[in-house]
Amino acid sequence: MTNPRFLLTLGLILMMGGIVLPFLMIIKLIEATFFLSFLSWGFSTLGLALGTVGFALMNRKQQ
Repeated sequence: MTNPRFLLTLGLILMMGGIVLPFLMIIKLIEATFFLSFLSWGFSTLGLALGTVGFALMNRKQQ
Protein backbone atom coordinates (compact mmCIF):
# COMPACT_ATOMS: atom_id res chain seq x y z
CA MET A 1 0.00 0.00 0.00
CA THR A 2 3.02 2.31 0.13
CA ASN A 3 3.87 1.90 -3.55
CA PRO A 4 3.14 5.30 -5.19
CA ARG A 5 2.31 3.80 -8.59
CA PHE A 6 -0.24 1.45 -7.03
CA LEU A 7 -1.88 4.32 -5.15
CA LEU A 8 -1.96 6.50 -8.27
CA THR A 9 -3.44 3.70 -10.37
CA LEU A 10 -6.05 2.84 -7.75
CA GLY A 11 -6.89 6.52 -7.34
CA LEU A 12 -7.32 6.93 -11.10
CA ILE A 13 -9.57 3.88 -11.34
CA LEU A 14 -11.73 5.09 -8.43
CA MET A 15 -12.01 8.59 -9.87
CA MET A 16 -13.04 7.20 -13.24
CA GLY A 17 -15.69 5.14 -11.46
CA GLY A 18 -16.87 8.35 -9.82
CA ILE A 19 -17.33 9.86 -13.28
CA VAL A 20 -18.78 6.86 -15.13
CA LEU A 21 -21.45 5.95 -12.57
CA PRO A 22 -23.18 9.37 -12.60
CA PHE A 23 -22.93 9.46 -16.39
CA LEU A 24 -24.70 6.10 -16.61
CA MET A 25 -27.36 7.41 -14.23
CA ILE A 26 -27.86 10.56 -16.31
CA ILE A 27 -28.38 8.65 -19.55
CA LYS A 28 -30.70 6.31 -17.60
CA LEU A 29 -28.75 3.16 -18.32
CA ILE A 30 -28.86 2.37 -14.61
CA GLU A 31 -31.41 3.63 -12.11
CA ALA A 32 -30.27 6.52 -9.93
CA THR A 33 -30.55 5.49 -6.29
CA PHE A 34 -29.29 7.11 -3.14
CA PHE A 35 -26.80 4.27 -2.64
CA LEU A 36 -25.31 4.58 -6.14
CA SER A 37 -25.10 8.36 -5.86
CA PHE A 38 -23.34 8.08 -2.51
CA LEU A 39 -21.08 5.32 -3.85
CA SER A 40 -20.00 7.39 -6.86
CA TRP A 41 -19.27 10.35 -4.58
CA GLY A 42 -17.23 8.07 -2.32
CA PHE A 43 -15.29 6.65 -5.27
CA SER A 44 -14.44 10.12 -6.50
CA THR A 45 -13.41 11.40 -3.07
CA LEU A 46 -11.37 8.32 -2.19
CA GLY A 47 -9.69 8.35 -5.60
CA LEU A 48 -8.70 11.98 -5.16
CA ALA A 49 -7.28 11.26 -1.70
CA LEU A 50 -5.32 8.20 -2.84
CA GLY A 51 -3.99 10.07 -5.87
CA THR A 52 -2.80 12.92 -3.66
CA VAL A 53 -1.06 10.52 -1.28
CA GLY A 54 0.50 8.70 -4.24
CA PHE A 55 1.88 11.94 -5.67
CA ALA A 56 3.24 12.93 -2.25
CA LEU A 57 4.97 9.56 -1.82
CA MET A 58 6.38 9.70 -5.35
CA ASN A 59 7.74 13.18 -4.70
CA ARG A 60 9.24 12.05 -1.40
CA LYS A 61 11.03 9.09 -3.02
CA GLN A 62 12.53 11.28 -5.78
CA GLN A 63 14.15 13.71 -3.36
